[in-house]
Amino acid sequence: MEEFKENIEKFLPYFEDLLRRFYKGIILFVVFFVLGFLSAAPIVKRLLEFTKVEGVTIASSSPFNFVNIAMDVGFFLAIIVFVPYIIYSFYAFIVPALTRSEKIKLLKSIPLSIALFIIGFSYGFFTLSFSLELLASINIGLGIANFWNIGQFLAQVFITAALLGLVFEFPLVLTLLIRLGIITSQTLKDKRRIAYFLLILMCALLPPTDGISLIAMSLPLVLLYEVTIWFNINNNK
Repeated sequence: MEEFKENIEKFLPYFEDLLRRFYKGIILFVVFFVLGFLSAAPIVKRLLEFTKVEGVTIASSSPFNFVNIAMDVGFFLAIIVFVPYIIYSFYAFIVPALTRSEKIKLLKSIPLSIALFIIGFSYGFFTLSFSLELLASINIGLGIANFWNIGQFLAQVFITAALLGLVFEFPLVLTLLIRLGIITSQTLKDKRRIAYFLLILMCALLPPTDGISLIAMSLPLVLLYEVTIWFNINNNK
């Protein structure tokens, strides 16, 4: 019992630090959610100008449609701020326990993590834009008018692009698991068919569900998987 109390007292400052960081993150999330909600009108206007698809009329199907969109904008803005803060808090929490070489490796991973998210988001955005333009032109060719719901349209483009940006982070996660000894590079090689299936399945769950988008979003993930294997094999030689 005494040993248990000593362990609690030993780790209590760390738990308190984690709680403080968590509370700050929640406050940050709420503040930016409110800011996004209140600023939704000019943000949506700019987004529609940026994502304009030829031959498509973006329409509202409900008088309360904009309220839902404003909440989506607030949530999206809050996530953009909240996720980097959580990553920073995690790094700041574990840095004191790392050696100098581990700190250097950690610092190098931060810009790579940001770059992978930006690349994934940009790739997802432009892939979706191309797919939507293609689908719109097919409808026009068939004599079908394109009246798209504004909420669904924006959610498909930006939420899917953001999720793909997060999926692009998986090479860092796999590399971390290899460094911790949980998996090996050989395991990744042996299980690549299962990994390909899971990556394609993840992309299939993201809108749109057409075959062209599925192939376009799956190929870079498969390539990243192979690069991860190659990097870790060569880095351990």
